[in-house]
Amino acid sequence: MTQFKLGHAADNDWQQAAEQVIEQLGSCDGCNLAFLYVTDDFNNELSKLLRLLKERTAIPHWVGTVGSGICCTNTEYYDRPALAVLACQFPEESFSVFDLSREEQNTITRTDDYDFSLRPAVVHGDPRNGHLPQLIDELPEKLGNGYLIGGLTSSEQHYFQVADDLTEGSLSGVVFKDIPMVTGLSQGCTPITEPRKLTSCDHHMAITIDNRPALDVFKEDIGEVLARDIDRAAGYIFAAFPVRGSDTGDYLVRNVIGFDPENNLLAIGEHMSPDTPIMFCRRDGKSAVEDMQRMLADVKKRLGDAKPKGGLYMTCLGRGRHLFGENSEEMKMISEALGDIPLVGFYANGEIAGQRLYGYTGVLTLFL
Repeated sequence: MTQFKLGHAADNDWQQAAEQVIEQLGSCDGCNLAFLYVTDDFNNELSKLLRLLKERTAIPHWVGTVGSGICCTNTEYYDRPALAVLACQFPEESFSVFDLSREEQNTITRTDDYDFSLRPAVVHGDPRNGHLPQLIDELPEKLGNGYLIGGLTSSEQHYFQVADDLTEGSLSGVVFKDIPMVTGLSQGCTPITEPRKLTSCDHHMAITIDNRPALDVFKEDIGEVLARDIDRAAGYIFAAFPVRGSDTGDYLVRNVIGFDPENNLLAIGEHMSPDTPIMFCRRDGKSAVEDMQRMLADVKKRLGDAKPKGGLYMTCLGRGRHLFGENSEEMKMISEALGDIPLVGFYANGEIAGQRLYGYTGVLTLFL
C-alpha cells in the first residue's frame, strides 16, 4: 500500500456520516488497523459507529478517541458532528492494541529476549485519571525503549477511547515495532524571559522565584501594562518548565490558575518541586505560526526522499482556529509544507510526546 486511506465527514445523522466515510475509503482489502476520531457530538453514537465501521470495512483493529474538535488533511471540524478515519496496512506482527484499564496487559510487558529497538506507541489518555502523568512516565519503560505519541480525550460528556472496543479511565492505544516514523513537535507559546529558578513552592503554589516573592517576579516579567491588571494575563501568559537535558530548548507549558496578592503567591497548574527551572511565556498566533513552520521544515528535511503513507496530528484544543485562523489554517500548513498526506487527529486536552504531557503543542507523526 503506497498510501493509507482517508475518509471524513460531517453530518447530523451518524449513519449518513459513516456511509460517506465508508464510500471515501473504498476497498479496505489488506488494511488491518484504523484510527478513528469523532467530535463530541458523536460521543453517544461512538459504539454504534465503531460497530458499523468494523462490519463494513472488515478492518479488525481500531484505535482512537473523542475530541472537542477533530482534524484531517486540509480540514478541521468544530461544533458539529463529524468523524475521520485513517485505514492503514502494517505487517501483522508489527503492532499490538492495548488498554491499561484492563488487567491482562501481557502485550506491553517487556520480555527478556527483547531486542531494544524503539517501540513507539500511539496513546490516548483520560484526563480525569489523576495518575496519568505517572502512567505516561512509566509506560515507555514497560514497553522497553518506548516512545509515546498521543493526546488526552477532550469531551464534555463521556471520555471514550477506542482500543478495539470502547474503553475509558486510563491509557490505551497501539504499540508498534519496526515501523519507521518521523515525528515533530511544535510549541504554541514563546518564552518572554530566560529561565529562572523556583526556589520554594507548595504543590501548585509558587512561593518564591529566585528567592523573591513569586507574584512580584511574575509581574516584573509580564511587563507594566499587564501587571496593572493581572487578570488580563489569563489565557495569554503561561508558566513554562524547561525540560532537563533537552538539546532543543524544549519546555512544558502549564496554565497560571490563580493569584494571591496578599501573600504574593502564584498558583500554577502543575505539581511543582523546589529548585525547578521556570519561565513565563506568551501565547499568540504569530509565534504559533513561526514555530509550526520551523517544525514542518525540520520534518521535511528528515524525511528526505521518503514518501509518508499517512500520519496523525494531535494538537491542543487551544490551537487550531484560536491561533491559526478559522479556515482550517493549521492543517493546511502541513499540506503546504509536506503535500497532501492522509492525516487524521484531534484537538486534545493535553498532548503526549516521549514521556511528557504537554500543553498548547502540536505533535505530528508520519508513517513511512
